[in-house]
Amino acid sequence: MTDSIQLNSRKIIHIDMDAFYASVEQRDFPELRGKPLVVGGDPNGRGVVAAASYEVRQFGVRSAMSCYEARKLCPEVIFVRPRFEVYRAVSSDIRRIMHSLTPHVEPLSLDEAYLDVTGLSVHKGSATLMANWLRAQILEYTGLTASAGVSFNKMLAKIASDINKPNGTAIITPKEADHFISTLPIERFHGIGKATAKRLHAMGVSNGADLRRTPAAVLVQEFGKRGQFYHDIAHGRDARPVKSERTHKSVGSETTFKNNLNDDDALLTQIYEQNADAFNQMHQKQLVAHTITLKIKYSDFTQITRSHTLSTTFDSAESAHYWLDKLFLDIPRQLPIRLVGVTFSSLAPAAQLLPQLNLFE
Repeated sequence: MTDSIQLNSRKIIHIDMDAFYASVEQRDFPELRGKPLVVGGDPNGRGVVAAASYEVRQFGVRSAMSCYEARKLCPEVIFVRPRFEVYRAVSSDIRRIMHSLTPHVEPLSLDEAYLDVTGLSVHKGSATLMANWLRAQILEYTGLTASAGVSFNKMLAKIASDINKPNGTAIITPKEADHFISTLPIERFHGIGKATAKRLHAMGVSNGADLRRTPAAVLVQEFGKRGQFYHDIAHGRDARPVKSERTHKSVGSETTFKNNLNDDDALLTQIYEQNADAFNQMHQKQLVAHTITLKIKYSDFTQITRSHTLSTTFDSAESAHYWLDKLFLDIPRQLPIRLVGVTFSSLAPAAQLLPQLNLFE
């Protein structure tokens, strides 16, 4: 059996929650159901849309858009601030459901993940039945809907999960892949962003068929190593495995102010808040850290970082305050500050540090 045949016999599911943050808010607050809802920042400041309900998407509102622009598109929109601790808790419940099916789960974010179900005999060995079972379990235990894509590689499974959104399943089989890819706009290929799509259009490439006809050497010359990846996905080839163990290189939290700040006390208060959030994330991931980094972005959008590394680990959020104070004093203050952030790195699993197992108790 060739490698190509082996890869085409894989069964990959991509689960993508529907308007996750907004759906959680509508689940928890019945008065928000059926309403145009944005989870995000202040529409009168620099707030950004973190999630948009399907009711507001019909007005053109999308994630990453400014909240100010969202309100211009839909004056009736309701804004709520994100509750990330709640979203992380719901995401953990969803992960447990996934792991009850297979250990081969690769989370991409709080609201989406890949599963490799190759060789499973449950649900008659059908990846489609498994995907629908996952969606039903998620709905039963969380009250939220999810969409699923099923295919023989990660790229096609991810694209498929968007076809029948919301609350649907789509399948792309090996026999259907060539035709599907040929007609697919290049903007829909996972891994091709707006800037790359613009360059490809300038080369006369607008869909999968055009991309397939473009020699690999030309794509590599234009895009480097990514060019070979584009050539492969145009032919339906994506050998990337589902990685069930993802290494966390860092855990952090940052915030952008509505108005630029100059006051040291106000800045340190916000730095402590981001530190507490970052430490809580690390705690939930059962990690410990040796390094802390303070990030500052000035009003002119330039930024600076300062770090400190301990031989031991940070045993509480408060234990980092001393070092954050020192790092803050080392930050030049020639301009007002628009963003602060705190990141923990040089991470290790807490369970590996037996003398420090009680740090999170």
